[in-house]
Amino acid sequence: MKKGEIGKRTVLTAVAVGLLLLLSAGAARADELSDLKQQMEATTKMMQEMQERMAQLEARQKLKEQSMAEQIEAVVKKTEEIEKAAPAGLPTSASWVERIKWSGDLRYRHESIDEETSGSVRWKDGRNRHRIRARLMLEAVVNDEWGVGFRLASGSADPTSTNQTLDDSFSSKDIWLDLAYFDYHPAAVKGLNVYGGKIKNPFYMVGGNQLIFDGDLNPEGIAFTWEKALNDRDTLRLAGGGFWVDEGSGGTTDPSLFGGQAMITHTIGNPDKITAGVSYYDFGGIQGYGSLPATWGSSGFLGNSNSGGLYTNDYDVFEVFGEYATKCGSTPLSFFGNWIKNVAATSSEDTGWLIGAKINKVKDPGSWEASYTYRDIQADATVGALNDSDFIGGGTNGKGHTFGATYQVSKNVQAAVTYFLNEDRANTAGRSFDYHRLQADLLFKFK
Repeated sequence: MKKGEIGKRTVLTAVAVGLLLLLSAGAARADELSDLKQQMEATTKMMQEMQERMAQLEARQKLKEQSMAEQIEAVVKKTEEIEKAAPAGLPTSASWVERIKWSGDLRYRHESIDEETSGSVRWKDGRNRHRIRARLMLEAVVNDEWGVGFRLASGSADPTSTNQTLDDSFSSKDIWLDLAYFDYHPAAVKGLNVYGGKIKNPFYMVGGNQLIFDGDLNPEGIAFTWEKALNDRDTLRLAGGGFWVDEGSGGTTDPSLFGGQAMITHTIGNPDKITAGVSYYDFGGIQGYGSLPATWGSSGFLGNSNSGGLYTNDYDVFEVFGEYATKCGSTPLSFFGNWIKNVAATSSEDTGWLIGAKINKVKDPGSWEASYTYRDIQADATVGALNDSDFIGGGTNGKGHTFGATYQVSKNVQAAVTYFLNEDRANTAGRSFDYHRLQADLLFKFK
């Protein structure tokens, strides 16, 4: 074969092979296009179904929203109808409840008293009794500057005790008005409170001592307290008041009490603080007056000098007091003292003093505190009817020790023990009589 013919055949063969390849590729591509077309049709159908489903869900949601709106409208309409039908003056809001605060406490006490006598039998038969104290307090906010308070308490007409002895054949026990006062605290004078009515004692007593006033005594009249920080370390507190002690008859002068107190608390450094102050109490109209309270008769003088059923002395009591608070490690510790003198007394028995200490403080369950005081109070140092009713059985003209301990049993529940180891000089035997008193308490609080 010639060389030219061989070349022609080679070209024809290549062309034929190329055509076969093209035909094969075309057939394969046609198959792929068919598959793609089917997939697109399936996707389109799925999207149509999803659109139909979403349209159904939107329709249902609109029906639900419409139903809820109708229900809300019905409730609002019903509420408006109830409010319109309410009697005139009936409050539609209970926000006033937020302005009222309730609190109270219950104390159950076992008490044992042993007292020496001047007779042939040196000691009286020991007295054992159980006593309760129940108090219920209501405080209400009148507005931003005024408030009121009321408290009911067990007890008797005794101004220095709300205890009620459990006796008298299960008889019902009395409830008395223990507090009833207003509290004015003007926004223009920061730190000022003005009280009126039967009020809590406004005067500070270091260590809670009761050398002049019993802790349960609630005076009656007008008083104020004002406290102001002088700088980062010093705080000034002032207190004063005028009180009506008794209303006499037959032209006698009504006994009264006017008192003032000033004290400063100075912070030495954390945790050391010193408190120091002075007080002056003018008991007017008492000299030549009968016993206080008048219903007590001769027993109401409680150590004070008297003659013919009348007070022999006037009582203008000057007081100096101080307290030092610190910590021993992490344990709070304080020492305090009080000294008083009746500058109007005509007798030499015109002075009283007290020293004491406290350690730790009850707060959380399992915590505890303990205290100790020693006092010596002469017959006419202060008005015996108004000071500590437990020490020597109440009144003046005695001396001795008082030991106390308190344990926090659980939240708002405390157990306490107090023991008085005293000597009572208020007698005609010319010597002191021993007076021992034990009190064991369970105290429950709520607020």
